[in-house]
Amino acid sequence: MLRLATYNVNGIRAAQRRGFTGWKQRCLPDVACLQEVRCPYEALPMEAFAGFHVAYDAGELKGRNGVAVLSRTPFDAVRVWSDQAMFISPAGDARMAGADELSVPDYPLARPLRSFNHEGRYVEVDLADQPLTVACVYVPKGDSLLAPGIRSRDPLTDEQLAGVQRRYDRKMAFLAGFSRHLTRARRAAHAAGREFLVVGDFNIAHTRLDVKNWRPAQKASGFLPEERAWLSEQLSPRTLVDVVRAAHPDQDGPYSWWSWMGQAFARDTGWRIDYHLASPQLARRSARAFVDRDHGADERVSDHAAVVVDYDL
Repeated sequence: MLRLATYNVNGIRAAQRRGFTGWKQRCLPDVACLQEVRCPYEALPMEAFAGFHVAYDAGELKGRNGVAVLSRTPFDAVRVWSDQAMFISPAGDARMAGADELSVPDYPLARPLRSFNHEGRYVEVDLADQPLTVACVYVPKGDSLLAPGIRSRDPLTDEQLAGVQRRYDRKMAFLAGFSRHLTRARRAAHAAGREFLVVGDFNIAHTRLDVKNWRPAQKASGFLPEERAWLSEQLSPRTLVDVVRAAHPDQDGPYSWWSWMGQAFARDTGWRIDYHLASPQLARRSARAFVDRDHGADERVSDHAAVVVDYDL
């Protein structure tokens, strides 16, 4: 059995202070994919990764993004969109890996993604002990001019409006390119005799079951019709399967993100925006799929919870 978790940690240093190591000891993942690590290479809390092989792309935007894959067994290959990543051994030895040590895909990076290649949004690994390719992604949050509260007493300035539009456009460009990338990566894994799994924070809730307060959310970034349609286009019984939704077809949630504000966590007023999207044969091998929700608001490691699936391999 392979236990694989995806977890937006909302800053690894803060998460470590709040109990990330305790989560690892309780959950016992074989592979953990992290988003929003948000830490420069030289400042990483190495104790957070003890016992794991790690591939980490911090990106170049200070205090933002950053994706990592942690595995109890070594990697056969590591691919990122930039030309460098950090490798960390289970003993805590860290070194920078340049382009000569990173695997090169058999396909080019989709043109719309090239402006994101320095942002630390994607890392992909081939596991050494399983015929499985695992990709970890952090999709841009985006924005919406229709969002509740966007029309205040003081109208937005032209500069503010331009900023909202720019964030919306960037997310839609990312999604357009990522659709092509997923198809290429999935086919490459299949050609190599591997199953394919992409996990991470997609910043999109797919259906009404995935947002507690779905009516007002229809005007908010993350639940816009075009975003939801994009996610629908990625899913089919022959391409990628939403593993958690397949395990919980009629359940509200299970949510994976709650605002820090108010009583959102206590009332379970959340969004499901963190996913396991698996090739069909791998999806059929899901034995258990769940959100590893913290017990109380004062115990939260992040504003997200880990999404965990046990794959019977």
